[in-house]
Amino acid sequence: MSIRVTVWGENVHEQKNKVVAEVYPLTMHGTIAASLNKSEGITASTVTLQDVEHGLTAEKLAATDVLIWWGHAAHGDVDDKVVERVCEAVWGGMGIIFLHSAHFAKPFKRLMGAPCNLSWREAGERERLWVTSRQHPIAAGLPDHFELEYEEMYGEPFGVPEPLETVFISWFAGGEVFRSGLTYKRGAGNIFYFRPGHETYPTYHDGNVQRVISNAVRWAYNPNVRIANPGDAPNTPVDKALEPITERGPRLHHDGEAGYR
Repeated sequence: MSIRVTVWGENVHEQKNKVVAEVYPLTMHGTIAASLNKSEGITASTVTLQDVEHGLTAEKLAATDVLIWWGHAAHGDVDDKVVERVCEAVWGGMGIIFLHSAHFAKPFKRLMGAPCNLSWREAGERERLWVTSRQHPIAAGLPDHFELEYEEMYGEPFGVPEPLETVFISWFAGGEVFRSGLTYKRGAGNIFYFRPGHETYPTYHDGNVQRVISNAVRWAYNPNVRIANPGDAPNTPVDKALEPITERGPRLHHDGEAGYR
């Protein structure tokens, strides 16, 4: 059975920026999906911001094992109802991968509960990514480090919660460093943030970057049945307790007055 991946693309830069269109004639999301479809055991499709419900209907999310998210210029245009639907799916067990500027995407900030801010510089400088967790599945098949000749700089401090694992750290030619590959778990869902991917540079054509993303898909995949309504907090009545108990202590009557049993 293939891991079903949905690649969500903002699809704004590809339409407005000639450089981006030339670097990614298949679009960024299309390039990522095409690479994943060459990986054994993965089937990838794409949706965009411009699709109805941004392509992330309840039916589409139910049929998605791992969602990949790239956004930058239009974070605010993402409907809050869709954001909540995505987060519910993650809490229920859907894996999700956030790429580059998706650190400011609404779903990422909602799942992190943090500002997710950082410093940045767009100067086409060299980025060297170091593997900091050699045995981690996301780093499988990679050298100890690899380089991207042209990238946008992101610098620390990165305003996110402490991750479960830091898989990569980036160094930039200007001297900054950045935690560029972070894992989290929210509910039953696995989350990976991966830093590289500025739209005007050919990052998603790079073989090492493609390997990281395909490895991350396999890591994020949860084979268990999705938890329905993960945000529910159902009451367990006294007569359903595992052991016989008698209700006692203070309790509000229906009229709001306190009483005892």
